[in-house]
Amino acid sequence: MTALPPVPTGSNTVNPFIVADGAADLIDFLIEVLGAEEVPEARTLDTDGLILHAELRVGDSLLSIADRKPAWPFTPALTRVYVDDVEAVLARAERLGARIVTRPTDFFGDTLARFQDPAANLWWVYRHHPDAAPEWSDDASERQAEGDSDWSAFSTPELEYVHSTLTEAMGSLRDPRI
Repeated sequence: MTALPPVPTGSNTVNPFIVADGAADLIDFLIEVLGAEEVPEARTLDTDGLILHAELRVGDSLLSIADRKPAWPFTPALTRVYVDDVEAVLARAERLGARIVTRPTDFFGDTLARFQDPAANLWWVYRHHPDAAPEWSDDASERQAEGDSDWSAFSTPELEYVHSTLTEAMGSLRDPRI
């Protein structure tokens, strides 16, 4: 493996960029829900008054946010974040207008939940349990090794729920301006 490329101080190799309607509201939402910290010197307004660029620190990650321009298409972000308390994050998100998509569910030894924020982005919220063994069975691993990669080969009620709530949420995504 090659060495990681150089990145600016405070950045990671991969840094998500969300374009949304009401970027300022989304920034406030993420500060409240995820405990994000805005990098004040990064906020830049475009000549039309919309946010061209803003940055939030979420744990050890950097998240950039901008306002969607009137002619730009709706492009919801699908973002995964690790937290200490999934239930508390969901409660704050719901209180601030988010729709809970997936209630906390055991997911390969971790806890997974999802919510859709008021700007219609989907957030995967995880609580990692480092001491828990992933729920992979030897039987499922053997089936995958034999080329049977269909996830239903190792399906559980929890996985069915996680899958169905994602399918429903993705199918219901709509441009919030329409």
